Amino acid sequence: MTSVRSKKVRVGLAVAAVAAVAACSGPGAADQTTTPGTGAAPPSGDLRVAVISHGTAGDAFWNVVKNGATDAGKQLGVTVDYNSDGDPGRQATLIDNAVSQKVGGIVVSMANPDALKTSVEKAVAAGIPVVTINSGSDQSASFGALAHVGQEEGVAGEEAGKKLKAAGKTRLLCVIHEAGNVGLNQRCDGARAGFGGTVVNLQVDINNPTDVEARIKGALQTDTAVDAVLALNPQVAVSSVSAVKGASAKAAVATFDLNADVTDGIKAVDVLFAVDQQQYEQGYLPIVMLKLFRDNANTVGGGKPVLTGPGFVDKSNVDKVAEYAKRGTR
Repeated sequence: MTSVRSKKVRVGLAVAAVAAVAACSGPGAADQTTTPGTGAAPPSGDLRVAVISHGTAGDAFWNVVKNGATDAGKQLGVTVDYNSDGDPGRQATLIDNAVSQKVGGIVVSMANPDALKTSVEKAVAAGIPVVTINSGSDQSASFGALAHVGQEEGVAGEEAGKKLKAAGKTRLLCVIHEAGNVGLNQRCDGARAGFGGTVVNLQVDINNPTDVEARIKGALQTDTAVDAVLALNPQVAVSSVSAVKGASAKAAVATFDLNADVTDGIKAVDVLFAVDQQQYEQGYLPIVMLKLFRDNANTVGGGKPVLTGPGFVDKSNVDKVAEYAKRGTR
């Protein structure tokens, strides 16, 4: 199991990589015409990267990932094409299309790794470097990816479970909003390990917010002993708060991931805390990695995931983080 110290070290490596790129863009580096120690001319031409996520339309979490990728592209002179599809088969097709377009790099989230395996391996075989993000860290290296950027979902879930246990909660409802997403199940499994009390999973469909709220409300009314709800998505967190109020329940709500609604909820004491995997970095850092790899054959992570979380946002730090959430970078 990954230690907190190891997580900090890996994120530190990623930040160092960002700093390296920033240094190379300064006036001194701009005048270099050869690669130090080789005498060879640096690569020329634009780098084009396809970012392909499993996010659904309008998902606030993935909008922040997209912002991170596009911001990095603007700062580094990299063309970023962002596409997403929640259906694994159609996501695989997006990867195949990027390969046929001969992009210079691919960034892909792997909520359903088995469905994407062939397409990712084809990209690698075609000489296109791939960085995986968010989900699928266990399969990333075996598929041939250059690196993985995200958080270890089981570890994050376990830490969330421990915080709820420390808050005195004994019966937890863990709400899974996407069927077949391995990362979400890992979060609930981790929460079960850290919580110690009873944990019940509830499957909902994020594409139907009205039904999400109704199902959570129904679960709370059916099992009045539930004293905590763990949402795995900011939109589900908002629905959970409404469901708790609608059911006249006393359950505390905690969530994975951030948006402005969640930070407002923490301020209003409607949300106990949010597990923050800093998804802006999951968009930003892979663009940096691919630029470094193309220009200087650098790799980051040493074959291990570059961790962006988990961090926690609660009443102690929400005011500062809320500023960034409102501008779409947290």
